[in-house]
Parts: sequence; structure tokens; C-alpha cells
Amino acid sequence: MEEIVLDSKKLTDALCEKMSAEQDKFRAWLVAQPPEEILNHTAEYTTREDILMAMDFIELTEAQVSALLESPTPLADVYKNWSNMDFNLMDNITSAIEDRADTVIRQAEELCKAPIYKESFEYAYQHGETEQHLASNRANIACRDAIEKAVSSHYRDNRFNAQAAVRDVVKRFGYERTFYVLANTVQTQGGDGRVSQSNKQWAQTVPVVFERGKRDMSYLITRTHPGILNMFVSQARHEFLLKQPLKAADIRAEAEHILKRLQEEREPNSPNGTHYMAQFSPDFLARAGSKDTDRLMSMLPFQSLSLSGLEGRKGTYALILKDENRFQPLVLRRPSVKKKLQEKSAVSAAPSVPGKSRSKGQER
Repeated sequence: MEEIVLDSKKLTDALCEKMSAEQDKFRAWLVAQPPEEILNHTAEYTTREDILMAMDFIELTEAQVSALLESPTPLADVYKNWSNMDFNLMDNITSAIEDRADTVIRQAEELCKAPIYKESFEYAYQHGETEQHLASNRANIACRDAIEKAVSSHYRDNRFNAQAAVRDVVKRFGYERTFYVLANTVQTQGGDGRVSQSNKQWAQTVPVVFERGKRDMSYLITRTHPGILNMFVSQARHEFLLKQPLKAADIRAEAEHILKRLQEEREPNSPNGTHYMAQFSPDFLARAGSKDTDRLMSMLPFQSLSLSGLEGRKGTYALILKDENRFQPLVLRRPSVKKKLQEKSAVSAAPSVPGKSRSKGQER
């Protein structure tokens, strides 16, 4: 039995040596050809190399080895058989392309989701959090690149589509990281007249981490014109504001704005001259729900008050009849005393929680 195994191994070794010699001969012929001819046989050469590699681990029967040895060119025969097999190499290539693309997308998504690390590298090192710091920094750099790319992509013929540029970046990185990267740059533009004072003041409200007293310049936006970047910052802040719910102060400010506009008109300014009218702020309407609008309406002290759009004009308007007194103050409702007393009574009458407090009688 041992002798049979040994003979089989010798046959396999002989086949491998014969195929290797055949490949050496093919290579010697190939390198002597013109470059164009070499390119024509590149795929064949690499596949023949793969076949030789497979011979090191494939298990063939003695009959199979012997059959291949009978051929003067076993390697060429195997290659020819392989090339005639019914399979689609492009499917494998396509799968490789798709897999690589999916990997890049997944890595990019993971990068975008990295939380902002708001401590220095020195702190991160001392607390075993260097990877979080580095991941955050990589995300900041990627966000910077995305901002510069978005600005470049949406600036054409001296016109900048700031809204589209901002949404491209925010969709990937969110407002927090986008604002962090923007603020880091705007904070360095204090003396630049192309950047608005409003944006400069806003940037100072965003705490940016310094490294040993110095600003991290690795994600500074340097390839975008300051004036265009200023437009991007303004739009980003505006888009963010529109997503925030209205506060009581916002509703009162809009009511005061409407009242002031109505009182400033000298003559009825509706198209037919029967009403005074004032336009609602588009930003207010974009943020307001029905309850917010109702609350604003309740502050305006007019019996004839109505809300309406106007044919041929954009926006929504508050209208009052021309004969109504426009110089009434806002109706600012104070908290109901009755409601406060009811709430206080309800708290007093509430049953005590077991184990929390006890009367003196219970303590006995």
C-alpha cells in the first residue's frame, strides 16, 4: 500500500514538473514578443499560473495524473479546457466591483456616524480613548471635504445654490458635525469683511476643541472662497432653524411683527382697499403648526382678523377691516388664577405614596 501511495506521489510530482517546465517555456516565448502581443496573452499567463498553484493542493487519482502525463502539453490542455467551460468571468468581476463599492459605502456611513469627540488628544490618550478621538477627527476631515465638494458642485455661472449644497452635506453628516467644522473655520475669519458679523458671532457660540492651546487645522476649510462659505453658513443656520419647534417667544415676536406692520400703514393696503394687511414671515409659517397659528391669532386684538392668501401674490396675510382700531395692544394672557388653584388642590388631595411619608398616627 505504501509503495502504491509513493508511486502516486511520484506521478503527481512528475506532472507538476512537466507543467512547470511547460510554463517556463511559454514565459520565455512570451517575453520575446512585442508589447501588444504580450498584452494579448496576459490573461492566459496569469490563469496558467493559477493552474500551477492549484496543483499544489488538488487531489487527483492516479488514473487522472497518468492521463494528463500522456499529453505533451498538459498545462495548455487544462487551460484550453478551462477557457471553454460554461461560466461567466464577468459575473465574478461584477460581484467584486459591487462588493468593494458596498464596503466603501459602509465605511463612509460608519465614519459619518462617529460622535464628535470634544476633548484633546492628550485627554484621549490618558483615558484610553485615542481611537474615538482619531475617528472623530477623520469624520471632521471628511465633512470638510464634503463641504468643499458641495460648494464646488453647486456653484455654476456665478450662481450658488446654497440650499442644495447644505442639504448634500447635512444628509451625510448631520447638523452637529457640519456646524462644528464650519465654526472651526469661521472662528479664524474674524477680520474678514466677506463674512457677516452674524455668522462670526454664531461661530463663537460653538465650542471647538484646541490641541495644546492651538486650533486643529486638519479640518479647516481652505479651498472655498470666504464669501461663498459665508452664504453656505447662513443657509445651514437657516435650514436648521426651520426644523426647530416654535417657542412662546417666537410666536409673540411674530405677533408683534404683524401688529407693527398693520399699524405702520397709512392707508388700507389690500388690493381692493377694504382692509389693512400684513404678511406673515415665511420662516414662521414653515415652522408653525396649527396650534402655533391659533395662539398667534389669539394675541392679535382684532375682531375682523382673518388669514388669507392673495391672488397674484406669494405668502399668507393677516387682514383686518379698515374701520377697526389698529392701535390696540397685543392680548397677552396671564396664567389663570383659577387653574393654578385647581392644580394646587389636586396636588394636595393626591394620595400619599406608601413608604414615602407617614402621619404621626401611622408611626405608632
